Amino acid sequence: MTEFQRGRVSANGLTFEYLEAGEGPLALCTHGFPDTPHSYRHLLPALAEAGFHAVAPFMRGFAPTELPPLRHHIHTSVMVADHIALGRALGGGPDALLVAHDWGAVGAWGALAHAPDLWGRAVVINIPPFEIFGENVVTYEQIKRSFYFWYFQMQRVIEDRIRQDDWAFIRDIWGDWSPGFDATEDVGHVGEALADPDHLRAGLGYYWGQFDPSRFGSPEWVSEQAAVWGGSVSQPVLYLHGTADGCHRMTQEQVDRVPGYCGEGSEAELIDGVGHFLMLQRPEYVNGRIGEWLQRSTPRQLAGVR
Repeated sequence: MTEFQRGRVSANGLTFEYLEAGEGPLALCTHGFPDTPHSYRHLLPALAEAGFHAVAPFMRGFAPTELPPLRHHIHTSVMVADHIALGRALGGGPDALLVAHDWGAVGAWGALAHAPDLWGRAVVINIPPFEIFGENVVTYEQIKRSFYFWYFQMQRVIEDRIRQDDWAFIRDIWGDWSPGFDATEDVGHVGEALADPDHLRAGLGYYWGQFDPSRFGSPEWVSEQAAVWGGSVSQPVLYLHGTADGCHRMTQEQVDRVPGYCGEGSEAELIDGVGHFLMLQRPEYVNGRIGEWLQRSTPRQLAGVR
């Protein structure tokens, strides 16, 4: 396993710990649930070789990053604020790159729109712009995939259930989301990051903050989410999605529409045979795809958001 340098930075009222590699313009790589910065263990060295200072923080709620004062309710607006604060604290700017996956992608779409000065380009993995996300989340097939939204609302029992049998529920989630991938190492990292009950509570707080059954899907919820991470972004974006993603499925037509929400030079690809954690399943292909796009794309900052 690659050993990365570790660092710490204060951002948005917390001390974030991160993995890092390389020197140069910032490449901020953000993760979601249930994973950790180690999901970028193949991409960080490739970004460093490409001339970036690649940084992958343990995001809010994940040890050893400092516990937030409010652990029970992590709203999308907080995720966006964390991305913006991390970008500012770590030296973001016109040459910086934002790479984001899962919850990180949600925060990234909002941060790219609300702080366009901090990143010249972005790579977003497996969660599309809010409007396309919204098309899917109300369908019968997606509701079945998203059962955990509601299961996690069983707040009095879910924490114990997740820990049972050495994080068996998390192993099963990985198995559903990236079929065929051996997630033993990654589930171990998740177990370390969420071993403390307060950290696990904060990790679940993403779902308690977004998917309260009394509000989820209501017009008020849609308006609120759209204000935080909806709309278009001005930067070129490379969007990648796997055909076997068991978390959030996308059609080819939907993937093809993603660049329409992004700046000139944006591209999107539906990668055959990989699931939600595609950067771990096919690292050589994903690293190469990102690398060649970086070589021929141009960082761009427009005034405001389109």
